[in-house]
Amino acid sequence: MLTLVLANASFVPPTISDGHLPEIFPWGAEYGTGFGKQMLLVLLSVVLITAFFAWAMRRPRLVPGKAQWLAESGYSFVRNDIAKDILGEKNFKQWVPLLFAIFFFVLLNNLFGAIPVLQLPTFSHAGAAYGLALIVYAIWIGVGIKRHGVRYLKLAVVPSGVPGWILPLLVPLEIISNFIVRPLTHSLRLMATMLSGHMIVMLAGAGAAYLITQTDSLALQGTGILVILGSVALYFLELLIMYLQAFVFTLLTAIYIQGAIDANDH
Repeated sequence: MLTLVLANASFVPPTISDGHLPEIFPWGAEYGTGFGKQMLLVLLSVVLITAFFAWAMRRPRLVPGKAQWLAESGYSFVRNDIAKDILGEKNFKQWVPLLFAIFFFVLLNNLFGAIPVLQLPTFSHAGAAYGLALIVYAIWIGVGIKRHGVRYLKLAVVPSGVPGWILPLLVPLEIISNFIVRPLTHSLRLMATMLSGHMIVMLAGAGAAYLITQTDSLALQGTGILVILGSVALYFLELLIMYLQAFVFTLLTAIYIQGAIDANDH
């Protein structure tokens, strides 16, 4: 019934392009080809992360203040719960800076979608997610080649202990899985989750505003108010998902690096 009323009232749902401002410095004819809000937020995230940790650790104390405690807690989480747990005692230390940077970079860019006015998770753009996943892709392949030589390309796709007769079927599947599907899913998981959450919030907001301001029915206006109340719970759920996606992306990065280091063991 509600869908019929909205259809008759010509409700136009928001689209992806409605969530973005015009390009700040356009240099192409198509949307998304210039320097826009998404690129600006990516650069802003780097500045904010650097500024916060530099400020929090400017005068480190044995008994930390709130800012130092928060910075040290974030570092300890990445160091112990991701790097050390996945890469092991022997290999984890050299990878802590990379995993630390990836986690907080992804987290802050996700959280931009929950901040009023900004309201854009930058990884809802496929290009940003592809770019970061491509960097990780190059790193773990480089680690494997540096550690094992060109032989790593064989180690990555030819499982040990497998009968020779099944290799013609298994090797192509391993190539597709490790070198094509892995980077695609690494990026698309992050992008799709951020985009869908962003669109749901936009749709809820636009629908509630329409019901309250553009309809004469008290029942529909009341429904709009209920949508707003429900969107509060949705907001906190999205915050949780933003954190989880940063954690998952960083965790998978550590797993891929660990797999490249220990390729001989598989």
